[in-house]
Amino acid sequence: MLKFYYNPLSPNARRVWLTLLEKEIPFESVLVNLDGDQLQPEFLTINPFHHIPVVVDQGFRVVESLAIMDYLESKYPTLVMLPSEPQALAKVRIVQLVTANELFPQVISLIYEREDSPQAAQAKQHIDKVLKFFTQVLGDRSFFGSHQLTLADIVAGIGVLSLPNLGVNLRDYPRLNEWSERLMQRPAWQKTKMSSEEFEAFKGRVRALVRLRRYQANKKK
Repeated sequence: MLKFYYNPLSPNARRVWLTLLEKEIPFESVLVNLDGDQLQPEFLTINPFHHIPVVVDQGFRVVESLAIMDYLESKYPTLVMLPSEPQALAKVRIVQLVTANELFPQVISLIYEREDSPQAAQAKQHIDKVLKFFTQVLGDRSFFGSHQLTLADIVAGIGVLSLPNLGVNLRDYPRLNEWSERLMQRPAWQKTKMSSEEFEAFKGRVRALVRLRRYQANKKK
């Protein structure tokens, strides 16, 4: 059976978790404690970069969440989650990459910076730009690039659904608000929904990682 190494606090792991559940792929979950399990020799033989998620499927190892999602889509196509039409496929890839490159860095800023800081204000402005762009890409479809769930909805959904906890009102973006409510009606999203305690733990981990990276950067100067 496919093994899935994850932690529910990791957005990247949650992408894969939702993909497995939505595609109804049987799997064995292996919880990785992010306070040290990822640095143990046993895990480093699976991923020398000490990151989650990882899947091991019949001896074949896949790291990096987007690569894992593509692998699952190719091997387990019962529920198709990537459109074949070129423009629709491009929309899926655009949404995935904009989420990773434009939205998530701003989410991290909102978590780390003071709420009344210029950095937080800039982050909210950029998030507004992303959400307006997503509204355009979504158009009149139920999901990104399709009338059924795609991999883009999973990647973007995890980011967008975190925003109300950070002071961004999705009601200001009616089509995206309807889309987010549509996602949360699905059993897989209900099952993997973060509790308020888990979200606070996630924020604490983000703050610790940002402090560590800034400290390491300053040491190199």
